Amino acid sequence: MASRGAAAVAVRRAHGTEPALPGASSGVTPTAPRNDGPPRASRGRALPTWVWAAPPVLVLALVFLYPLALVVGESLAPGAYAEVFASSFFRDALVTTVWLAVAATVGCLVLGFVLALVIAFVPFPGGKAVARFIDVFLSFPSFLITLALLFLYGTLGMANGLWTDLTGAADGPFRFLTTPWGVLLAEITYFTPFVMRPLLAAFSQLDTAQLEVASSLGARPLRIVRQVILPEALPALAAGGSLVLVMCLNEFGIVLFTGAKGVTTLPMLVYGKAILESDYTAACVVAVVNVAISVGLYAVYRVVSRRAGA
Repeated sequence: MASRGAAAVAVRRAHGTEPALPGASSGVTPTAPRNDGPPRASRGRALPTWVWAAPPVLVLALVFLYPLALVVGESLAPGAYAEVFASSFFRDALVTTVWLAVAATVGCLVLGFVLALVIAFVPFPGGKAVARFIDVFLSFPSFLITLALLFLYGTLGMANGLWTDLTGAADGPFRFLTTPWGVLLAEITYFTPFVMRPLLAAFSQLDTAQLEVASSLGARPLRIVRQVILPEALPALAAGGSLVLVMCLNEFGIVLFTGAKGVTTLPMLVYGKAILESDYTAACVVAVVNVAISVGLYAVYRVVSRRAGA
């Protein structure tokens, strides 16, 4: 057995696969490892960075930048901005857009904060299912919520139908959906989950030991909310509120589906000028103003959400 092992070692040394023991001489010169040069991938010349960047930039330019340039160019017609800014329909639409967006944002912040508090800190059956449903709700189109409100509170909706069946009246009392208050209700209903989502994320990271300590010291629930929970929720409230404000300024489907008379926002004004009146220059001016406001608010939203860690 010893002679066979020695023979095997000699064979491996002859092929260069077994290092020779110090001081030993096998009479065979070890074979140097082959060096075929660098790997094949590194031999080829790397493509310039602009080659990879060119396709997405071209697609972006054709799909977005070129149409936007056409809109801006059309709006630069002589006297177009002065004429639109001097008109009462533009000023009324701007005021309506701003107050609806601000009021809806405030309503979403208040309602979203209360609902997020209940879901996060009040144990009840199905709480996790409700939290998951909020994520699904974010994917719903805005007109779907408006359509549901029309089924409930529309002129021929369930509430008016129940009223006429009970009282025998010809018409029901619920007619607020065709007013600015109906648009406001629909926007608050649809956009509140956009505030709740960052709030629930912030509440999930809140140290519950602080709540237990405050409660053990005799603090009432409202004081705990005001002094412990609210300071931790302010960044998430600011991020969610900024996002809702931007989205409300650009909302079109809710205003259109409610059929609110006399409620003309900037998106509705663009639609009316371009589609109904074929005044493309005025429509482009209003669109550029709307885009400028939205981009400015979106920049604020990004700063706030970055600081909030959203």
